[in-house]
Amino acid sequence: KVSRNGLRIGDLESDVFSERYEKARARHIKTVEIYDKRYEEIQIEGVSFLEYEQAWMEALSVLKQLKKVNSEYFLNNALSDGKKILAEGAQGTLLDIDFGSYPFVTSSNTTTAGVCNGLGIAPSKVGKVFGIFKAYCTRVGSGPFPTELFDADGEELRKIGREFGATTGRPRRCGWLDLPALKYAIMLNGVTELIMMKADVLSGFDDIKVATTYSYNGELSEEIPYDESSTEVEVIYTSKKGWHQNIEGVSTYSQLPDELHEYVQYIEDAVGVPIRIVSVGPDRSQTINK
Repeated sequence: KVSRNGLRIGDLESDVFSERYEKARARHIKTVEIYDKRYEEIQIEGVSFLEYEQAWMEALSVLKQLKKVNSEYFLNNALSDGKKILAEGAQGTLLDIDFGSYPFVTSSNTTTAGVCNGLGIAPSKVGKVFGIFKAYCTRVGSGPFPTELFDADGEELRKIGREFGATTGRPRRCGWLDLPALKYAIMLNGVTELIMMKADVLSGFDDIKVATTYSYNGELSEEIPYDESSTEVEVIYTSKKGWHQNIEGVSTYSQLPDELHEYVQYIEDAVGVPIRIVSVGPDRSQTINK
């Protein structure tokens, strides 16, 4: 898309689709040849590019039979008709290409702005914005992680929370909740309501720490420093009393332990946004409306 060379779904309906496809194909072949490779000889797990291409062309013949719409008109017309649209992001705010912990980011906008760009919906038409966060912090791969735990507590979070990559099985990095990072995400996304996941994972800890501020160059700040990975960044924590009750079978908010109520209230007061839902397990029935 950025190179202005991509093929789009609408091109399937164009009389010059074949011409555009061949131009794109020629560019890719030229790129492969730069690395002294021959297109027709390259294989992935024993399957050649030519075979993949043939399968792709067969899939296109099916795709051409499907009804297509101009999605920006389709969605905006639905909004005008009073219908509701739910858009869900797949990656966290701090992986945003523009506002994340660059260069340890993905290649797209993962904030609410990305929804507007991706769907062709004006910012003024966005209603509620739900911010989904874990009761603690995790990160996959490299990048700054001020509240990361390297002790038994971190290992306990990883084990109980089953924090391992779904595809690779790689252990996720775990740490305490980072309020400055949460506030930053709320600010960028215009979050109106919060949903706290994995509260059950914190069951069993005597004390639960929460990062409240950073100390950087001798100054205290609630803003994320430009260079989070600097060794001069120190995290200031507050401690909240934990609970030992197994809450996985709890079905109403009032049944949750007082310590969890206090933890939720503390976060709400700190960020200025209500937590509407608390999850106490992976099943849908374990999602509790507050």
